[in-house]
Amino acid sequence: MVWHQFRYQNKIFWRTPIAAFFTIVFPLLLLVLFTALFGNETIEAYGITTAQYYTPGLAVFAAMSASYTNLAIGTAIARDGLILKRIRGTPIPPWAYLTGRVVSAIYLAFIALVLMMLVGVIFYGIQVYPRTLPSAIVTFLVGVGCFSALGMLVAALSPSGEAAPAITNATLLPIAFISDIFIPIEDPPAWMEVAGSIFPLKAFAVAFRDAFDPNLTGAQFHWPELGLMLAWGVAATLLAIRLFKWEPAAGRSRGPRRQRQPAEGET
Repeated sequence: MVWHQFRYQNKIFWRTPIAAFFTIVFPLLLLVLFTALFGNETIEAYGITTAQYYTPGLAVFAAMSASYTNLAIGTAIARDGLILKRIRGTPIPPWAYLTGRVVSAIYLAFIALVLMMLVGVIFYGIQVYPRTLPSAIVTFLVGVGCFSALGMLVAALSPSGEAAPAITNATLLPIAFISDIFIPIEDPPAWMEVAGSIFPLKAFAVAFRDAFDPNLTGAQFHWPELGLMLAWGVAATLLAIRLFKWEPAAGRSRGPRRQRQPAEGET
């Protein structure tokens, strides 16, 4: 049942070109744009090239978009369309349906991340090190699991499908800027450093980026960052389970409406 739901969610995603564009293509465009604007020169503060810095960070951004954003918006819209309500009326266990959604999001995040890294390796000379691949894989799984849980929490808290994109963008973009995803900030203000360290996106980006840093040695397992993401993921999962709603709020339904039967004497 989980496998069928996984396949179903993937078909929905690939049949929605705008979703595929912003999840898969848009981060690649950002990589091309940043390297064109700033040049692929060495960033003195980090000792790595522009592409070596941006490729892992934007891969994390793409993976987060595939998990956090797509799950939050897609689930909230499915609830407004009464799809979740109808699922509850079928023999499919609710956990199997939601698991299929989450596994599909993780799969799409993996595609987005691998595609970004392949473009970086082929066109920009990004270095990949076998000794750090285990840490990169573990970081990916923990990070995407964390943001999948957060996406389901946003879906649970969102009052409607229309509100979900606004909530995800309002939480995603500001945190991405203070987490050094788009701009490497050499000497950030203290409040920005603290705020970025609280949220899991910077932990995801730092742990994954360091796995591809030629200046570092060792396996590069960032246990504090992994622990922070795991804590966020567990807390979000517990809250999502408690707050998740299978039916839209009153007046929010977009499901099929029954036509009123004409009264006696009406035509």
